[in-house]
Amino acid sequence: MTPTRVVHEADAIAWLQENELASDAAIVTSLPNVDEFRHQNFERWRNWFCDAVALILQKTPTNSAAVFFQTDIQQDGIWIDKSFLVQQAAALTGTPLIWHKIALRAPVGTTTNSRPGYAHLLCLAPTLRLTEHNATPDILPQLGKMAWPRAMGLDIATTAVRWLRDYAGARTIVAPFCGTGTALLAANQLDLDAIGIERSTSRAAKAREL
Repeated sequence: MTPTRVVHEADAIAWLQENELASDAAIVTSLPNVDEFRHQNFERWRNWFCDAVALILQKTPTNSAAVFFQTDIQQDGIWIDKSFLVQQAAALTGTPLIWHKIALRAPVGTTTNSRPGYAHLLCLAPTLRLTEHNATPDILPQLGKMAWPRAMGLDIATTAVRWLRDYAGARTIVAPFCGTGTALLAANQLDLDAIGIERSTSRAAKAREL
């Protein structure tokens, strides 16, 4: 059967609060940066970010997993480690981190400004555990094709979705804050159904068409 794709033009937090995920669903997401946050206030964004991660983990089906793609930032000369923020929220929900991969955004040895030359790919799961049978490479050489500069990158999205399909039993990928739909495209290309949630009208439209 042809995999389906549904994109809800809605606030992802409200949508998650109002909906339960099917037992064969898994989550792939990348949360908005502070400069995309409606209040443009760092402390409020950080609290919101941790609350959003906690909600996503609470909504993750027991036998499934959630994968977060996040790139660190600098704020007033201070390094903000988003993987740390994700894991802070995970600790509050009691959800273990089962793998953490580094994806290169720039060649090794390149000096970058404001955003690092790497990104984090983190998988958290209520009951799944990492074993020799589901282990995959920890260093990923490229992000892949990006629909816009803040996009996840198709290669990275495919890596996340393939793992969830093969080792978490996922048949549907749910992507809160789906942006222009890279995770949805990766899911469909791997014969999985996809559900995206995106507040921006223009991005939601692109996510349906990508």
